[in-house]
Amino acid sequence: MRKYFILLLCALLSCPAAMAKKPKTINLSTYNIQHGQGMDGRLDFERIGRILKEAGAQVVAVQEVDSVTKRTDGRYGLREIGKVVGMKDTYAPAIDFQGGKYGIGILSKKKPLSIRRIPLPGREESRMLLVAEFRDYVVACTHLSLTDEDRLASVSIIAQEASRWGKPFFLMGDLNDEPGSPFYDELTRHFRVLSNTKEPTFPSDAPNVCIDYVAVYRSQAHRVGEASSRVGTEQASDHCPLHATIQLLK
Repeated sequence: MRKYFILLLCALLSCPAAMAKKPKTINLSTYNIQHGQGMDGRLDFERIGRILKEAGAQVVAVQEVDSVTKRTDGRYGLREIGKVVGMKDTYAPAIDFQGGKYGIGILSKKKPLSIRRIPLPGREESRMLLVAEFRDYVVACTHLSLTDEDRLASVSIIAQEASRWGKPFFLMGDLNDEPGSPFYDELTRHFRVLSNTKEPTFPSDAPNVCIDYVAVYRSQAHRVGEASSRVGTEQASDHCPLHATIQLLK
């Protein structure tokens, strides 16, 4: 037995590649939850939680999140979903709405090391960028404006924020625009889209357009290896959930 371990040790020492650590794999999801209301008209946070739990994400970017509004019966949806998934909730309200707040959020298995909330242009309603730092990467969630000019103006603000970080910066959310648009062209100057843009994400009952994305800031893109994505078929919102599996390189 001792001879066997000596031979194994020699083999490992003679092959540095065998000693190298495997790339770390992370699972990220983004979901516009339409305040928790599905295409059947039912408000069901537990249903959304089950979808995200099955996906197995470490971090989820969530859009159209209500906090104690009338239409959600005074409930705080992000926390209720987080309890089902076993995740911590971080909220970024964008506007006052129906006696409460309306905005975006991040769910995460681990507590973020730091949080930043950055206003973005939105003439029809205020918009936000929510940034959560983790040990090996940063995740940013947003739900961009319906106005072309505001979406374009948002790109430079988001890129400036991404440039502050010396680790992979992942942008996720409902960006309200399609591949091939002027906005998309500007976005991809700064970010590499990792999700499959040929898979439509909206509307969930008959998807025909891609407006939800997972992307990484280009200056740190070399630290990202293989990436794959899938679009869920659930109709717990008017958007489909988007899930991505990404390799982080050292």
